[in-house]
Amino acid sequence: MKNTLTRFLLPATAVAGSLALYALTPPARVVPDADNAGLKLPAGFGALVAAETGGRARHLTVTPQGVVYVKLSRVKDGKGILTLHPTSTGKATIAGGFGGYGGTGMYNKDGYLYASSDEDVYRYKLDSKGEVTNPTQPEKIVTGLINRKQHESKSVVLDNSGNIYVNVGAYSNSCQERDRRPGSLGMPNCPVLDSAGGIWQFKANKLNQKYGDGMRYATGLRNVVGLDWNQQDNKLFVMQHGRDQLHTLFPDKYTEKESAQFPAECMYALDKGDNAGWPYIYYNQELNKKMVAPEYGGDGKKTVDDKYIDPAAAYPAHMAPNGLLFYTGSMFPEKYKNGAFIAFHGSWNRAPEPQKGYFVVFQPFKNGKPSGNWEVFADNFAGSPEKAASGRADHRPCGLAQGPDGSLYVSDDVKGTIYRIVYNKK
Repeated sequence: MKNTLTRFLLPATAVAGSLALYALTPPARVVPDADNAGLKLPAGFGALVAAETGGRARHLTVTPQGVVYVKLSRVKDGKGILTLHPTSTGKATIAGGFGGYGGTGMYNKDGYLYASSDEDVYRYKLDSKGEVTNPTQPEKIVTGLINRKQHESKSVVLDNSGNIYVNVGAYSNSCQERDRRPGSLGMPNCPVLDSAGGIWQFKANKLNQKYGDGMRYATGLRNVVGLDWNQQDNKLFVMQHGRDQLHTLFPDKYTEKESAQFPAECMYALDKGDNAGWPYIYYNQELNKKMVAPEYGGDGKKTVDDKYIDPAAAYPAHMAPNGLLFYTGSMFPEKYKNGAFIAFHGSWNRAPEPQKGYFVVFQPFKNGKPSGNWEVFADNFAGSPEKAASGRADHRPCGLAQGPDGSLYVSDDVKGTIYRIVYNKK
């Protein structure tokens, strides 16, 4: 996948002119790259490399005017957020950047751009061209979120009632007394859940909220990187990263193959007060049952009652779902409308089984709920099946965003490639 974009900064007058023209003139038919940017896609779809950022691109968002904002996990050249402007070719030019902090969260709604570091959430005002008006003076919405250097990313999304939801990942694999030590049992009444392992709700328009000002909306979630608001169901959906190392930690209870296969990566539909059960349980996607975790007396066979919510859908283990997007556009065929795209970053801990993931999948929905089997939508980010199996992927999909024309943007946090997927079948 070659870099087909030359990066440059546009003069302010040229930027304003190009954005105004983009807003007034319907964009031309987007032509995919000859090799579809190296991706394998369903018939009728094509892909192009929209930009090469050279940074670790995490989540991204596209304004109604087509301006793309990309959050970098690490600051590059003093910038943690990149601004990309659309061109008539369907590609984008890197027109600048701002925000001297790394992180993951990126979202836009109602004229504001929201971005997160690993401890704070910021807000930037957008003008009528989709441009940030206060790049050096953002409003700080939330400050002081916990960061223990494990599952530290703070993904964000907004509802339609003025609330912002923030993931606060658990700083632990399974709440053991000694984290990731073989045979170590779980801490009673897991103290991690006092301040992490869930989703917190804050007011989207209230400045300088402290950690304690937020409400723990849902708990028992080990780590959520991908999340989105389902407009059809008017509900928060999240993707949990399941726990690791069943065999390594409890070799007398789990085989290496079982450790590679379980637990599921789960999608949850959340209501206020829900408890998904981490660290006390995990989900076995083959039995469709909630299992007692070995740290709390489980043996791979013991199930748990209905004290905890069931997942809305379950996927193979360890594939790391980092992006979730409900598709509301009109470019793609009708089957995709209101369904969910999920970006699986790819596994590292399925050995001796092949590593897995490194693709974007589609989960059909009906009436706001998963309906039918998921399917691989965009594959070969890794570069080859051999690279995927070994875990040495060229690219790893991370963030998802929908363009104003209905195209799908995908970020890669290995080399910083921004992909754009379109549908052109007549």
